[in-house]
Amino acid sequence: MTASYSTASPAFAFDNSFARTLEGFYVPWQGEKVPSPRIVLLNEALADQLDLSLDATDGKLAAIFAGSEKAEGSEPIAQAYAGHQFGGFSPQLGDGRALLLGELLDREGQRFDIQLKGSGRTPFSRGGDGKAVLGPVLREYIMGEAMHALGIPTTRALAAVTTGEEIRRQGLKPGAVLVRVAASHIRVGTFQFFAARGAWDEVSKLADYTIARHYPEVMTAGNRYLALFEAVARRQAELIARWMQIGFVHGVMNTDNMALSGETIDYGPCAFMDRYDAATVFSSIDRNGRYAYSNQPQIGQWNLARFAETLVPLIGAEDEDHAAGLLTDRLTDYMGIYKEAWLAGMGRKIGLAQAKGQDTALIQILLGSLQGENVDFTLFFRRLGESLVSEEGQSALLALFEDPDAIAGWLKDWRIRLAEEALPLHDIAKAMAKVNPVYIPRNHMVEAALQKAEDFADLREVRQLLDVLAHPFDEQKGLEDYARPAPSGFGPFVTYCGT
Repeated sequence: MTASYSTASPAFAFDNSFARTLEGFYVPWQGEKVPSPRIVLLNEALADQLDLSLDATDGKLAAIFAGSEKAEGSEPIAQAYAGHQFGGFSPQLGDGRALLLGELLDREGQRFDIQLKGSGRTPFSRGGDGKAVLGPVLREYIMGEAMHALGIPTTRALAAVTTGEEIRRQGLKPGAVLVRVAASHIRVGTFQFFAARGAWDEVSKLADYTIARHYPEVMTAGNRYLALFEAVARRQAELIARWMQIGFVHGVMNTDNMALSGETIDYGPCAFMDRYDAATVFSSIDRNGRYAYSNQPQIGQWNLARFAETLVPLIGAEDEDHAAGLLTDRLTDYMGIYKEAWLAGMGRKIGLAQAKGQDTALIQILLGSLQGENVDFTLFFRRLGESLVSEEGQSALLALFEDPDAIAGWLKDWRIRLAEEALPLHDIAKAMAKVNPVYIPRNHMVEAALQKAEDFADLREVRQLLDVLAHPFDEQKGLEDYARPAPSGFGPFVTYCGT
């Protein structure tokens, strides 16, 4: 049955700077018609930030968000990019199932892309159907909103739309489209696409656009392209440090999945660790652990090296060896910035307002003590703070360990170090509670909610999960199940590239 739409067109004040400025960096395209688009989730808080008045029951809006209809002022495009995928270079990837509808300015004047994922084939589809199904769409919605609530730079979901189709993915699944909001979709792979073709004028044009959009402060630098690299490297170092502090595993850190804005992008086979294990891998296709939890900082540096390669002629066309040396120096700085951000964040997790260099050993010994003990990463740090203020909290902390003696020595050293903070333990515990969440997207809870949504079109658990994750640091009565680790029969947990 063909859906009928309202005649009024939802108002979007699109300002399409990418399409206007970077002709040749994309293909104009329109999404495929779908039989019965319906908005099943609408992010009203994000819509308000974008100064949008949207109605989830509006059929015209659903058609626009499914890619079937064009919004007034929109210039839908599929962006071109290349990328290293698991270390192997693909010179042409691009938006194979995504469309950039346009850009909006939020209430503070910040520019955001509005992109559809799952709206059908494009010239970059490489044999795929260009579609998405409901489970992975909802998974990205949940993950992005959870990361946002945790204060981590991320793309977000404005809406999830079902299409009325059935898509073949290990059986038939309900078709869906994600409406994604991002500071931009400029990737390391976007630069690689043109650098691989020796199109240095285009690389320069893209770099200038990136600077104007994300790093205007470097425009007047002596060498703005070198300054751009430094700024991008700093944001990536700080972002990945945040991932490590909360036990997040991205799962597919290809260069086409590294956004120059410094946001977490492309939530495919991602997940949060349950028990601590430095070698944690969730992705079904990461058979060698390239993107394991502990490898993420180094992979960030590897990806940045690929970005640096695209900038060499811009930084020093007359002496590329010198330019490469300058970039290598800045690439070396990346790891120092990462370690500094990691230490500061991990220090706060254990109650240190200003972690010092010697505290690195204290934190590394702690992580070594957690390894192999089947200790829940999130729950450990939450209970660590609670152990400062009650005997009950101390008992609950030790109960996480199969062998409590594994942590006993470290706890003594930690208490000695806390004494140097010269703060009441209650104040330290309060500060720890502000950085150690109670609630994360627990894998077993996410999977249960997605299964109900896909199998029974029942999104109540998805909505409840989103409500809980919106306040990750505030313990709430009646929501204890959302804070508990997975039951013993759950796992091993495997994720897939669904969107």
